[in-house]
Amino acid sequence: MVNLSKLEKCFEVAKETNQKFIGVLIQMQGFEKPELIINQNENFDAKLAYYKKAYNEDLTLKTFNGIKIIGYAFGSSLDDIYRYLENGGNE
Repeated sequence: MVNLSKLEKCFEVAKETNQKFIGVLIQMQGFEKPELIINQNENFDAKLAYYKKAYNEDLTLKTFNGIKIIGYAFGSSLDDIYRYLENGGNE
């Protein structure tokens, strides 16, 4: 089960291990497939601060519960992140 505390841990480990990217999978009401957002290493701190401010502990957007983070992963390539999330990562 994904939650804000686990997302925060993902960012911490990615920084400690000098990963290049963190991918965040977002389910949006009215859309058939989730959106994959890629955050680059240089933006990790600012993006984590944003997620902590904008999302509840269950990773629903505070201002609209039809948007929810449903997965996340870090990696050294975009392919690594895509494969992990496509195979049900974070479940």
